[in-house]
Amino acid sequence: MVRRLAAESGIDLAAVPGSGGGGRIMREDMERAIAARAAAPPAAAPPPAAPTVPAVAPSAPAASPPAPVPQPAPARAAAVTADDREETVPLSRIRLVTAQRMLASRQTSPHVWTSVEVDLERVEQIRQQRKAQFRKEEGASLTYLPFIARATCDALRAFPAVNSSVDMTSKTMTFHRYVNLAIAVDLDEQGLVAPVIKNADTLNLRGLARAIKAAGDAAKARKLSPDDMSGSTFTITNPGPLASYASAAVINQPNVAIMSTEGVARRPAVVGDAIAIHHMCILGLSYDHRAFDGVTASRFLLFIRDALQDRDWEAELG
Repeated sequence: MVRRLAAESGIDLAAVPGSGGGGRIMREDMERAIAARAAAPPAAAPPPAAPTVPAVAPSAPAASPPAPVPQPAPARAAAVTADDREETVPLSRIRLVTAQRMLASRQTSPHVWTSVEVDLERVEQIRQQRKAQFRKEEGASLTYLPFIARATCDALRAFPAVNSSVDMTSKTMTFHRYVNLAIAVDLDEQGLVAPVIKNADTLNLRGLARAIKAAGDAAKARKLSPDDMSGSTFTITNPGPLASYASAAVINQPNVAIMSTEGVARRPAVVGDAIAIHHMCILGLSYDHRAFDGVTASRFLLFIRDALQDRDWEAELG
């Protein structure tokens, strides 16, 4: 702060007495020096020099005016170095790309958000029963995400408007009769990428679990190709492992919707006429209001909720 004030006011720090420990110049010292300089009367301008009589004879021709002496360009002010409480670094390429795409998405799509609470107790029971065998067979944990992705693929087939894209230039809407499912992956807090599982609706629960793990591993190893990142029709972002409660994600263009899967927590739930402690979570949907309305968004989420709560997942896991 002291160096910044000195640079802005043009005051030499060597001329400022310091009141801090060991003569350290404090902010108050600089403010006093700036105020003192502002209060000082301006220096008197020197009197104009008397004109001199030319020594040449009146009949001599006037000399040509001397060529102007080139003046050095004014020195650029030195960049102010931040003090030890701040650090300025260039934005990374992934942050620049993210900024550009997220801003473009907000400018393109009128975003609306809705959500639904889901009882995942049945899914949790299957996970507990099968997680050891699944890890032995697949080398990976049996998480909630494959179950949610499987139900989502069925919902996208049932509600084609959610699995579409909009072109306002041609005033058309394209319904995709396949599901290319993008899964957002965090790269150690440096940014997000969204590898695409092509034809995800043709995969069963186990197949989706494998594909999600493979996509995440490739993303974290920085081994994704441009083709791996293109062609999505719908996106899932999964902040749930970080205990999030509700997120309104920005739509991954040219999709018309993105769903966030939030943290699973044990909460009271009504079961018949009783209260039980179940594993619950929130599913949040950000959607493009040009493509469909709130009734479609709500029915889409209810379809996923009912599938997660009522489907025979043990039989599908195989």
